[in-house]
Amino acid sequence: MSVLEIAKKAKSATLTLQSLPEEQRLMALEAIAVALTKNAGRILAENKKDLDEAKTNNLGEALVARMVLTEKAIADLSKMCRDVADQDQVVGTIVEEYTRPNGLVIQKQRIPLGVIGMIFESRPNVVVDGAALAIKSGNAIILKGGKEAHHSNRVLFEILNEATERILPQGSVSLIETREDVAELLKLHHYIDLMVPRGGSGLINHVRANATMPVVAHDKGLCHTFVNEDADVTRVIPIVLNAKVQRPSACNATETLLLHANYSQNKEVVTALIDAGVEVRGCEKAQKLHAKVKAATEKDFDTEYLANIISVKIVNDYSEAISHIQKHSSHHTEAVLTQDPKVIEEFLNTLDASAMVVNASTRFNDGGELGLGAELGISTSKLHAYGPMGAKEMTTTRFLVKGNGQIR
Repeated sequence: MSVLEIAKKAKSATLTLQSLPEEQRLMALEAIAVALTKNAGRILAENKKDLDEAKTNNLGEALVARMVLTEKAIADLSKMCRDVADQDQVVGTIVEEYTRPNGLVIQKQRIPLGVIGMIFESRPNVVVDGAALAIKSGNAIILKGGKEAHHSNRVLFEILNEATERILPQGSVSLIETREDVAELLKLHHYIDLMVPRGGSGLINHVRANATMPVVAHDKGLCHTFVNEDADVTRVIPIVLNAKVQRPSACNATETLLLHANYSQNKEVVTALIDAGVEVRGCEKAQKLHAKVKAATEKDFDTEYLANIISVKIVNDYSEAISHIQKHSSHHTEAVLTQDPKVIEEFLNTLDASAMVVNASTRFNDGGELGLGAELGISTSKLHAYGPMGAKEMTTTRFLVKGNGQIR
């Protein structure tokens, strides 16, 4: 089937999807949850093909880490489908209602966006995340994942379709697989209502330059954590380690650590990172904290490593930390560790990011952790959403005008 035919079929599915009863959406999500668990062996076998090819092609550690599926990861995907199903209904709900002086009753009703195109990095779990959220929000979705995970993407798509073919209209979830397909898709603004690129800046810039429909970008995460001089010493090392080490390939991992020069435990923080296997690249002052700290270049402070590497800079005060973040931020996630309300207020009011975190790990900027069930990605655009996009962020509202004979 051509990309044009796929897009037309998705568009024709949208009105049916919008009118589906909520129970049918939940039925589809439950069917997917069951099918994923039942087909775990089939998924792992296809995932192994991708991992073997990655090894043959000497792909980077961070890229491979994002591709790995395990029995636990599949169980988590199954649970995610049920978590999304358990979210409050979004499609068809009335979010606002008022009566005009002439008696007209005005309502705002939440409706799906229509057809969403999603182009993402080699993370096969996103096939299921995107499909589940599209089903919950009443949208059709066309998915294109990274070529390095093509076996995994395809088997997950097949399982999704097998599970829902008798529940959802044809064209509800589609998969395309080549760069040529993407080039064709980006031209189809008559059929695609929104394009969501998720991944590195190269992908984002390509889609922005070539898409003929609105784009919500999910750009890189160059996340910072600032440790102020008064930060609670019992919290700093656990938070910093979690933000860097728990999953370094994630876009919400901290890439740059800013340490106040007067914080008493700077040496201990850097030592803890090195002991955890992190390569620390620091400014001149940071290099004096530990013999294994390598010299950081200016380029390091603009780099999203997605690996066990971190940039460290010693700053004289919170104003210098804020200035550094303003210069290098990707507007993804910024965190401050302090007990000073004035510093917190200044941090929140002078920086711009999709999530601002106080005394916690940057890893919490995640749809599941913020109670959305899952996420399409983390938007670094402000239109139409900013931050993790759950089902609600994949909808808009329309006016319902209810009268009893009024004329203007």
